Amino acid sequence: MSSPSPDVLVTGSSGHLGTALILSLPSYGYTPLGLDITESPTTSIIGSITSREVIRATLENNPSIRFILHAATLHKPHVESHSKEAFVQTNVLGTLVLLEEAVACGHIESFVFTSTTSTFGRALTPQAGETQAVWIDESVIPTPKNIYGVTKVSAESLCELVQLQNKDLSVIVLRTSRFFPEADDVEERRMEWPDDDNLKVNELTYRRADISDMVSAHVCAIEARSKMKWGGYIISAPPPFTPDIETRGRLHTDAGSILKEAIPNFESVYHKKGWSFPKSLDRVYDSSKAVRELGWNPVYTFERALEKLENGEEWKSDLWIRVGKKGYHAESTGVYTIR
Repeated sequence: MSSPSPDVLVTGSSGHLGTALILSLPSYGYTPLGLDITESPTTSIIGSITSREVIRATLENNPSIRFILHAATLHKPHVESHSKEAFVQTNVLGTLVLLEEAVACGHIESFVFTSTTSTFGRALTPQAGETQAVWIDESVIPTPKNIYGVTKVSAESLCELVQLQNKDLSVIVLRTSRFFPEADDVEERRMEWPDDDNLKVNELTYRRADISDMVSAHVCAIEARSKMKWGGYIISAPPPFTPDIETRGRLHTDAGSILKEAIPNFESVYHKKGWSFPKSLDRVYDSSKAVRELGWNPVYTFERALEKLENGEEWKSDLWIRVGKKGYHAESTGVYTIR
């Protein structure tokens, strides 16, 4: 019996998210095909997204492909090791090539672009004189602070332009928060929370999601294609906070007290583990629009993590553990890139 023909092209299939997508999509009823410049068990085609010939041949040779999940990118860890030109080539030109070839081949129904909350850049922290945590939802205008953010915003604009010119193609942009398992790149944070699980569970309240929920968001984006031809969404675990000014002010000065009011048992669980929660949060990501409009149902929330910790169980998803650390370079150049 022959294998089913692929219906989803996954770019960046050797990376964290790409690997997770390749491993998980069959359980959702899809047959993925992975493309990456790096060999891996989850990559079938070795090639660059910047090569029009590679992308065209991939789509021509696989006419069963109806969906593209574009996760390939140069990331923040590459800022110190790659040129700005390399970022433009990969993140902007690569996205344009994929979009144009998707339109040209005539059999792509849905294009999902994996972007990042890093696009918000300078908007992620309170400005001078402000005394509240910043509430980040889709109404916030991105103000990138590095080449990574600049190129992702540019690629998002290309997505919107191509969709405007091709009304039948569904194009969804997902601005994903943190989901990588590597240690934090800020030394002060690593020092304050030497138990990395403590730091990452903290982040589930305001700036992280489990990779399993990231996968389900991408599936929701595909399945919204008939009703949603264009949209952009923040993807992060739902925060246990409200966006009113009083709450945001207290999050900036005494975040633990707000969390205790929202989830009273958090202190006892943390106390037993010798953990701590930040006194101040600078931002909170609000993913409620994705829940409402895409039907996204994140499972791996802060509340669930607390329950698992209280019962002495693993709080991460099986997929998080299975994908593991990937590293972003052929050779390690810092905490993000340790394999």
